[in-house]
Amino acid sequence: MKPLALITAASLSLAGCASTYQLTLMPRDSGRTYSGVLESVSGGEGRIAVDIEGKHYAGTWVESAPAYTTGYVSGGYGYRGGWGGLGFGSVSMDNPNGGLAKALLTAPDGSGLRCDFRGTRSGGGGMCRDDAGKEYDVQVRVAQAPTQTQVK
Repeated sequence: MKPLALITAASLSLAGCASTYQLTLMPRDSGRTYSGVLESVSGGEGRIAVDIEGKHYAGTWVESAPAYTTGYVSGGYGYRGGWGGLGFGSVSMDNPNGGLAKALLTAPDGSGLRCDFRGTRSGGGGMCRDDAGKEYDVQVRVAQAPTQTQVK
């Protein structure tokens, strides 16, 4: 769809941290909204579930581009007052374009929903398309409270 999105995704993912995101979907032909849940269960992948018109879609998402990366930096050798050493540390950098993620979901009747997400650690957005070609715009935000759609 941390997407998305969530990635994300993205991002939508935080390596080594379990996170839950709330999804809001709106079809491009009406103002009705639908809900879903995206869980980041490990770095770069997780579970996702969406309810549309009484149909429950569930599946998985995977990160295709990270929302952030960690790198290591080092400095030169210095000597001051009897102390010498090499500076070394790590730095985390956000991807300015946000992370990317792809989700594939299926319903019990065999129908599918495919989603693409772009986002950061705090949320993002994306688009989903069902088998009939109907498109849904998606908002992804960090879940504040438990939602009714359960990821299974």
